[in-house]
Amino acid sequence: MMRSAPLKTRYFYKLMSNLVGLVANIGIQAIVPRSLGPETYGNFHFLTNFFNQVISFLDLGTSTAFYTKLSKRQNDHGLITFYLIFMVTVLTALFVMVVISTSTSAHNTLWPGQKLQYIYYAAFYGALLWVGRICTKAGDAYGLTVGIEKITILQKVLGLFLILGLFFTNYLTLETYFYYYFIIISFMAVGQIWIIIRSTSLILPLVRPSIAKLVSYLKEFYTYSHPLAMLALVTLITGVLDRWLLQTFAGSAQQGFYSLAYQIGTVCFIFSQSMTALIQREFAIAFGKKDLQEMARLFRRHIPTLYFISAYLACFIIIHSSDVLFFFGGEAYAGGALTATIMLFFPIHMTYGQLSNSLLIATDQTRLYRNLGIISVLVGLPVTYYLIAPITENGLELGSVGLAIKMVLMQFILVNVMLYYNTKLLKLSFLNYFTHQVGSVVILLTLAFISNQVVLILIEPKGILEMVIGFF
Repeated sequence: MMRSAPLKTRYFYKLMSNLVGLVANIGIQAIVPRSLGPETYGNFHFLTNFFNQVISFLDLGTSTAFYTKLSKRQNDHGLITFYLIFMVTVLTALFVMVVISTSTSAHNTLWPGQKLQYIYYAAFYGALLWVGRICTKAGDAYGLTVGIEKITILQKVLGLFLILGLFFTNYLTLETYFYYYFIIISFMAVGQIWIIIRSTSLILPLVRPSIAKLVSYLKEFYTYSHPLAMLALVTLITGVLDRWLLQTFAGSAQQGFYSLAYQIGTVCFIFSQSMTALIQREFAIAFGKKDLQEMARLFRRHIPTLYFISAYLACFIIIHSSDVLFFFGGEAYAGGALTATIMLFFPIHMTYGQLSNSLLIATDQTRLYRNLGIISVLVGLPVTYYLIAPITENGLELGSVGLAIKMVLMQFILVNVMLYYNTKLLKLSFLNYFTHQVGSVVILLTLAFISNQVVLILIEPKGILEMVIGFF
């Protein structure tokens, strides 16, 4: 194995990258939703979510297998060649599907009210994003997180300046917003590939494995990933149908409310997101050594702390959700205030979800991961319909609020079921972690409310200063 920077150093750079990304994203989200408006902004996320879900299905969990196996076998260059062949196959299948759909009337059903031009743009966006994620995973697997995140920081800064340039020259439209993503994702992918080649013994052209070796890789990936195939299919169907039902029953504006609320919620996940890939690598290495004690130590040390930080950010923003929504979207998004408030509970438990997922995957418990995921999404789909469908069709007609309720509810249940199995494996107390989840949120919401009331009395006029003081 290559020598990599210590976990603390890698986490620091990944966190710095996400913090720079946070600042850049605040600037971008304060501009884009206002400039595009709820309907156009909703259309963007409806299309890009569709293709992200499709690519996640075609991935079949193989990118996770690739990351885990490359972490353990860093000199296996044939593994990289095999996965490049798989990637080309997936991307070819994606664009064949798009061409067939747009050449028939199927596109009117799949993407109601969307222009063909933007359908192709969204497909290309999803493909680029997938390639970029795999490049990041390869860099993390080699322990090159520091270099990879330096490129990512540069990309975030470039992206902010590009958006500002488009905004001030009045060129910010849905079309140019897609172009913006094409540029920054390509920049990041090329930079990451350059770092990997420069820092490893990877030689171009790559090793050409024999047919027997390719078959061996295929069997290895099949063994690891085939339990996830059914989960990927079910997740594709429900992930697409959730947004499709919202688009069909509630329209593009409600899609925009939900999309902006989701984007605001991701701010609270920034610290946990920085650790997810890194902790998965550490879990995989420890599991390879059959060191459950080290895995338990990693779980105890990092997961409750990261959960608390996510909860701190979310509870603060929940108290100020209307002001935050106005800052990002303006008056046009005022109807999404309740959606934003509810969705802010989602990233809190996403912390446990992502990190618990990491443990299940690192310990090759893909069957359990699949079964829990399938049950969750199959139960969630009728819940989505009931909450979003019109009253005339036996629904509650709650629009984006309904989808937010469903997401938070199902996330909470699934996360705690996974947590039960993980604590059982590591011989930890499930009850301690469950009470920590609930107790942290109750206490932090109470403190956030009290601090807000105190600051409202002391600070005049109200505004950003009030929120900053309240936060501290």
